[in-house]
Amino acid sequence: MRQGKMRTALTMLGIIIGIASVIIIMSLGASAQSYILDQVQSFGSDMISINPGAPTKGPPAAVQGIVVKTLNQRDVESLQNEPAILSVAARVSGQSRIIYGSNSRSLIWHAFPPIGFEMFNMELSSGTVYTETDSQAYNKVIMLGSKVAKDLFGDIDPVGKMVRLKDFSFRVVGVFAPKGAGIFNFDDYAVMPLTVGQKQMLGIDYYHELNAKFDPKYDANFVKLRITTILRQNHRITDPSKDDFMVTSMEEALTIITSITSALTVFLSAIAAISLIVGGIGIMNIMLVSVTERTREIGLRKAIGATEGDILRQFLVESVILTSIGGAIGIFTGAVFTTLAYFGVVYGVGIAWSFEFPLSAVALAVGVSAATGLVFGVYPARQAARKNPIDALRYE
Repeated sequence: MRQGKMRTALTMLGIIIGIASVIIIMSLGASAQSYILDQVQSFGSDMISINPGAPTKGPPAAVQGIVVKTLNQRDVESLQNEPAILSVAARVSGQSRIIYGSNSRSLIWHAFPPIGFEMFNMELSSGTVYTETDSQAYNKVIMLGSKVAKDLFGDIDPVGKMVRLKDFSFRVVGVFAPKGAGIFNFDDYAVMPLTVGQKQMLGIDYYHELNAKFDPKYDANFVKLRITTILRQNHRITDPSKDDFMVTSMEEALTIITSITSALTVFLSAIAAISLIVGGIGIMNIMLVSVTERTREIGLRKAIGATEGDILRQFLVESVILTSIGGAIGIFTGAVFTTLAYFGVVYGVGIAWSFEFPLSAVALAVGVSAATGLVFGVYPARQAARKNPIDALRYE
């Protein structure tokens, strides 16, 4: 008896692990998707990004490490003259080692005009932002992310201090307010005037990205079309298939992110569901053992009038009950681990994570549990139903 219970428990373990895994992955996937979309939407729907390189279904050329030099100052000036566009911020980026006294660390720095701080919703904890005058005069001033400031200066206020990047000395004019972990935080970055980053740090005459903020009274698709037309004129492109830039509205970015995160969640859930197949095979095996052990019971029931249908239904119901119990335990286990993950992310990592427990995941878990019981219970149930009652009663 004890062996039977242990065997049943071990068999259900595959179902429990599979269901719990699907619940956890779907829940965390929904939470991650919600978090990323909130981060992107924080910039507003009136933002359009322009990246160099031909349009592709994959990431921009810069993300793939491909250097494309198609965006320049003429493009910025042309876009600034477009009535629908309120402001344009060009950006270049690089990686250097920053040094203060005996302390140093590697970091990624960005360079853009002062209007970029308003575009990217950047807040300061101390100091001030650099000005357009600093950019025009090539003043070597820099703003530090909160983590960079902490690593270099500890508890000392960095504002007014001098740091070195490459062969240049920079005066710290501000420190960004900490944002914690996220896809758009500058805690680990530094920012400098566009001219200094482009001309002196990199020695280039092109930009890595342009960001345009447009008047909300205009439709995003209209503004995107205007930007495309302007850049094609500047780059002397007559064939749209030869575009050397990508224009992406915030709505398109949200659609792309949603499709990627959804596909990733489905893919990971499918991998987790493999354990359900293993669990289903275990259910089939234990039901076959059960049929063998209960051969005399089957013969007795048939002798007193039970039909093949009655026997079939009995073993199918037992199989479904077994997988349903495993599914219920799996849902509970998944909910517990999802809750623990939520508290770990919020209080351990410091991300403003939203707790998502989609009912679709629960419905899927219930459906899959029952279906597993039916599919993998059919063969043992048919074996039981087909037994000859006389042979079954003689079985020892």
